[in-house]
Amino acid sequence: MKISREIRIGAFGIITVALFVIGVNFIKGKDIFHRHRTFYAVYGSISGIQDAAPVTLNGLEIGKVTGLQFLSDTSSNIILELTIYKSVFIPSNSIARISSIDFLGTKNIEVILGDDKKPAIDGDTLSGGIQMSLTEEVNKQVAPIKEKAENLLSSLDTMVTVLQMVFNSETRKNIEASFLSIRTTLTTLESTSYNLDTLVYGQRKRLERIMFNIESITENFRKNDENISNVLKNFSAISDSLAKANIAGTLNNVNTVLVHVADITEKIDKGQGSLGLLLNDQKLYNNLNSSAEQLDKLIEDMKLNPYRYVNVSVFPYSKKRMEYTEPAK
Repeated sequence: MKISREIRIGAFGIITVALFVIGVNFIKGKDIFHRHRTFYAVYGSISGIQDAAPVTLNGLEIGKVTGLQFLSDTSSNIILELTIYKSVFIPSNSIARISSIDFLGTKNIEVILGDDKKPAIDGDTLSGGIQMSLTEEVNKQVAPIKEKAENLLSSLDTMVTVLQMVFNSETRKNIEASFLSIRTTLTTLESTSYNLDTLVYGQRKRLERIMFNIESITENFRKNDENISNVLKNFSAISDSLAKANIAGTLNNVNTVLVHVADITEKIDKGQGSLGLLLNDQKLYNNLNSSAEQLDKLIEDMKLNPYRYVNVSVFPYSKKRMEYTEPAK
């Protein structure tokens, strides 16, 4: 059977279109001969991800990026189309994270499995995430060190400026004078230490005697520990007795007596009573003094002339003897 020219041209065209479609899909990473699932993920920035970038799970490639475009005309977010060829269970809460494959910055999509028991079905949108690149990680770690280094350099610059301002010629002179004073002080301390050492060496025998006496006193305390305890017990008993005694009542009585004595003294000072009159009446004092003087003279005369006061009949009466004469002074 002869095939017409039109049929051959049509068949060739169909085959060509089919090969073109297969080639385009192959270039995009799509395998139209195998069963696949399509997922989507939305990102604020894709960080250099390219079409046909691999989609991996635990380092194993399970699909490819088959499309990327803006989410809408009014949004700057980008939506990626992920075609999964491998028959692997992907939970619905899994994350499609953009990560780096090598140090050159080649990007891929890494699927981080979630813990949901419900699987993600064809056409679902997974959560998007971006892993920092090595450069970004280094920058993140180096940034605090850089900031500290800058602060340190600024502090050093400030310190150098302050030192330049402080250590001027006058300040250097003052520092030299201070070191000279310190040197003089150290010399004085050295001399004092030498004198003290000499003194201790010269008085070592006396110090030995003092230490011996202290040791002897300590030994006596140790030997008389029981007596000291008894003395302390006696002091304790005395203090207990004083505490139990009615000291307050006794003091009140003494106070009362002192008040009465003060009243009596005041009355005596005012001339009240016999004792007050005796102390304060000058006329009474003079009379008593005169009476005492007359009594003294009478006693003296009685001693000298007793026969005037004792009349014995044996002796005849004599007027001359009975007369009073002033005793010789």
